[in-house]
Amino acid sequence: MAYYHNPPPPAVPDRNFLYSVFQRVDQDRSGSINANELQSALSNGTWTPFNPETVRMMIVGMFDKDNSGTINFEEFGALWKYVTDWQQCFKSFDSDNSGSIDRNELLTALTTFGYRLQPGTVDLMLKKFDRQGRGTIAFDDFIQCCVTLHTLTASFRQHDTDMDGVIQIHYETFLQMVLGLKM
Repeated sequence: MAYYHNPPPPAVPDRNFLYSVFQRVDQDRSGSINANELQSALSNGTWTPFNPETVRMMIVGMFDKDNSGTINFEEFGALWKYVTDWQQCFKSFDSDNSGSIDRNELLTALTTFGYRLQPGTVDLMLKKFDRQGRGTIAFDDFIQCCVTLHTLTASFRQHDTDMDGVIQIHYETFLQMVLGLKM
């Protein structure tokens, strides 16, 4: 099951451009970027700060390969491409060009990604990832929503050996499964 819509590949910026961006973001000149520096550099299109939990998830759970709590230039390049790809994906599902994803657009996105969820589950996801309380999901929260769903699904599938969508596990196994996720 894919969690990622295949948008047309964006033009990859050249290394010099990315390095100049990296240097501007690396405010303390440490040669690496922490979550606060990255958050200040990212835009979610709503004139509000990028979701700090999404930033943390991308650094700690995805791009910090050396477990330093920061990302170096190479890791930043991978993150840049990842965010750019998600922007294209987000735009492709924001059918009314509102700059946010509403319930129907979220349902379309999740269905396109291969998920077949009940309406109540989609409503719960919308409520969980709608930080602004407007019944819609902003770009940064959309990333967090999709990555969370993908991560939970991958963890579930490790126990769903017959791929029927049903597992039987002990409570402690459930806790270990959820608490052990790198998110």
